[in-house]
Amino acid sequence: MAIFKGVGVAIVTPHKEGRVDFDALRNLIEWHIAEGTDSIVVCGTTGEAATLDYDEHIEVVKFVADTVNKRVPVIAGTGSNDTSFAVWLSVESEKVGVDGLLSVTPYYNKATQKGLLRHYYEVADAINIPMLLYSVPSRTGVNITPAMAKELKKHKNIQGIKEASGNISQIVEMARLIDDDFDMYSGNDDQVIPVMSLGASGVISTVANIAPKKTHEMVQKFFEGDIKGAAAMQLEQKPLIDALFCEVNPVPVKAAVHLLGKCELEYRLPMCEPEDSTMERLKREMKAYGLI
Repeated sequence: MAIFKGVGVAIVTPHKEGRVDFDALRNLIEWHIAEGTDSIVVCGTTGEAATLDYDEHIEVVKFVADTVNKRVPVIAGTGSNDTSFAVWLSVESEKVGVDGLLSVTPYYNKATQKGLLRHYYEVADAINIPMLLYSVPSRTGVNITPAMAKELKKHKNIQGIKEASGNISQIVEMARLIDDDFDMYSGNDDQVIPVMSLGASGVISTVANIAPKKTHEMVQKFFEGDIKGAAAMQLEQKPLIDALFCEVNPVPVKAAVHLLGKCELEYRLPMCEPEDSTMERLKREMKAYGLI
């Protein structure tokens, strides 16, 4: 059974005066649940997990799990290039009550296929909740191939993948090799409907940070059989998505959440405020989409 079906928001982590802004995070969570978001994905790439220290990481995960209180599934990002640390993050996140884990491929080390298999099996052996693989080679330098996904899915705790390679041919092959009990989620907002047409259970989304209701409606249209309507919503969203990725994620999307008045325009280095031209583009596309 899928951890969730529909839209999981890869939620931003608000900051204020150098610290996590838990008041803003609580307000974001309540807004997402009210708008129909199907799952909260915390401490992922969009959540600036790489600049949270160990204690902060678990504190944020626990806060989200406690605030959501089982109203929707909570998935914690617990990936690392250090297997022992990935195990620690995963075990500690399970302890604080999340429903699943999202584990990005080990970055920088660029493990061999044998090392990648051993890494994921070691993490999966340490937990008792479902884990999603996360393949985003543009950021990590490591790709989970369809053949590797087929091998990894043999572990009972590895139950799906966020596929963000952007390679539609690879996604087609992955869909061919995996079974119905292994869930695939689009990791790219501009490919949601194409990937769902291959059997994906939904999307782990960046754009849902600012357009949760419409993103949820788009996916529901697809599930209800209105493929044409879902495709039209995907195409309507494309200029906004392009604006959100005109600089490295999560710089533009956090700025967009700020433009909605829902968080401070604050990052942790090396992430920093976007260029003026990016802010103007965001304002233009958010206005065109009816958000501001």
